[in-house]
Amino acid sequence: MAKVTVVGGGLAGCEAAWQLAERGHDVTLIEMRPVRRTPAHQTDRLAELVCTNSFKSTDPTNAHGLLKTEMVALGSLLLAAAEEARIPAGAALAVDREIFSGRMTELIASHPRITIERREVTTLPEGPTVLATGPLTSDALADEIAALLGDDGLAFYDAIAPIVSGDSIDMNVAYFLSRYGKGDGDDYLNCPLDREQYLAFLHALREADIYPGHEWENIRIADEGEAASGTGASAPGADDGADGGRGAAPDGTAGRVGPDGVPYFEGCLPIEVLASRGDDTLRFGPMKPVGLPDPRTGREPYAVLQLRREDKAGQMWNLVGFQTRLRTGEQRRVFRMIPGLENAEFLRYGSIHRNTYLNFPARLNAYGAHPSRPELIFAGQLTGVEGYTESAASGILAGVNLDRIVRGLEPVLPPSTTMLGGLYRYLREGDPKAFAPMNSNFGLLDPLQERIRDKRAKRERLVERARRDFAAWMREHGIEPVEIAARAAA
Repeated sequence: MAKVTVVGGGLAGCEAAWQLAERGHDVTLIEMRPVRRTPAHQTDRLAELVCTNSFKSTDPTNAHGLLKTEMVALGSLLLAAAEEARIPAGAALAVDREIFSGRMTELIASHPRITIERREVTTLPEGPTVLATGPLTSDALADEIAALLGDDGLAFYDAIAPIVSGDSIDMNVAYFLSRYGKGDGDDYLNCPLDREQYLAFLHALREADIYPGHEWENIRIADEGEAASGTGASAPGADDGADGGRGAAPDGTAGRVGPDGVPYFEGCLPIEVLASRGDDTLRFGPMKPVGLPDPRTGREPYAVLQLRREDKAGQMWNLVGFQTRLRTGEQRRVFRMIPGLENAEFLRYGSIHRNTYLNFPARLNAYGAHPSRPELIFAGQLTGVEGYTESAASGILAGVNLDRIVRGLEPVLPPSTTMLGGLYRYLREGDPKAFAPMNSNFGLLDPLQERIRDKRAKRERLVERARRDFAAWMREHGIEPVEIAARAAA
């Protein structure tokens, strides 16, 4: 039907390319790796997961699970590939990241209507385009986006947790157990700490040396005037943050500044930043022992480090919630103080990477395009959604709407009673002076007309309504799900 371009081979870009190709368009998917590498990616595969290997819950009564049901309804390539690469993780959809990205690359490369080009895009493409270059958009393209929007966005830090070898974990200390026995009941490994061990670890963590970062990672905190006005755009290489206003966290609270002077997303705080807040912060956060009794004592430990497998064979284990900016030597020294990790072999050290996003409510229309370029749709993390599935879902919707635009139809958005519709309502209606990324949560949905006190019953009613309204929205606008199973099996 038409020739279209998708820039960016991440989750959103792959989903958009698949939607457009399956809807009859010839797609050119442009990915700059390996011609131009990024500090966070390790391979040249499409849809590489650079942070966690978990796509979060599949429980439909969970916000992330509800979003997945909407993605499935439209035909999600990510979720099909994730099922093939799935590894045990309780109620979460976790994958072997190598198998997952390999399968995504294979599916995209083998589609007869998709052509992959490996090159850096330095100017905004002409014609129908989905731009999904993510948080590590190259400086040249970021300049072009800034010229179009009049705003080059903000930069924060997404932190990556370390991975250790399963063979190096002391199984005389660690024990298998999922919190409250969820999933298969033994999907996680747990390293218990008593009070003395916890306080010693906490002290070492607070005193550890923090890696200052490369030039590309540096960020200047905007002054009070800039934060209030939403201005303060800088030249490439000197990305701006804010200690208020547009530096707000995803939950709408003010952006947090760590002891190193760097602002972070509240939902992705480095472990050392959490430790600086008080002695019990970790015990009520990533090291929470509730629901994880040690089978050898029958009691809950004072604190617990949970490890989640990264691969099906259980050879690699992720330190859950331990994203960090500590130097590699300090990571070895401090994290090996945790019982069971005394001889841990680190397969990947924790690190950080930039996260850049646009001021959606101030600069883009309802479906993510600038008024001067209605056929150029932004998708993925650039738009201000936070999370793997949120980014992928925005790519799906961008593909659906670009298809409609080239066919002479109006772009459409799901109703705000649905999770995807609620996310897009947040993007377009957020305060431009305090806009910050958002992930899936039930607070995005329209409230129920009736008052329901029971939390689970309320969520079930919200989910029931969302699924009904999403299906009705698709029928109303003649949106058919794209084919996944047949091609995936081919």
